[in-house]
Amino acid sequence: MADAPDERGPGGAGRDIESQSAKTHDAKSQNDRPNSILFVCGMNAIRSPMAEHLARAALPKDVFIASAGVQAGSKDPFIEAVLAEEGLSAARHQPQSLDELDDAYFDLIITLSPEAHHTALELTRTMPVTVEYWPTGDPSGAGDTRDQKIAAYRAVRDQLKARIAKRFTA
Repeated sequence: MADAPDERGPGGAGRDIESQSAKTHDAKSQNDRPNSILFVCGMNAIRSPMAEHLARAALPKDVFIASAGVQAGSKDPFIEAVLAEEGLSAARHQPQSLDELDDAYFDLIITLSPEAHHTALELTRTMPVTVEYWPTGDPSGAGDTRDQKIAAYRAVRDQLKARIAKRFTA
C-alpha cells in the first residue's frame, strides 16, 4: 500500500497562502486572547516591530509579545517617527532573526509577509501553535520624498493598529 502524499510536499505546493494560513488548532477561537504572540516579517525592521509595539500598547501587560524576521535587517528611522505619533517608541528595538529568539514557543504567530508565512509554517509544522497571515505591504520602497515615505509608514501603522484592535479587542 502506497503512502499518502504529504500535504506539504509536491502535491500541496500549489496551495495559496490564504489556505495555508488555515493552520489553526480548534482549541482557540478567533477572539481568544493568547498568552504569547510573535509577529514575523522579512527582516524585523519595519512591520513586525511596529506590530509588536502597537500590540504591547493595546493588550494587557501579561501577554508576552515579541517580533522577529526571517533574517535580521537594520533599524529603520521611519518606524520610530510613526510610532512616536502614537506616543510609542521602538528606540530600544534591535532587529533579530527567528534563529536569535530566546524563546521559540508562542501560542500565536502572526506573519506579515509571504516569506515569513512560509517560514513560520515550516518551522511550526509539528508544534501546537496557531499561525495567522496578515498580508502587510512593505513601505520601505514607497515614494521619493520624505512626506511620501512617512505617509506609507503611517498607512502600515494604521492597518496594523486596526487589525490588532479587531483581532484582540473585538
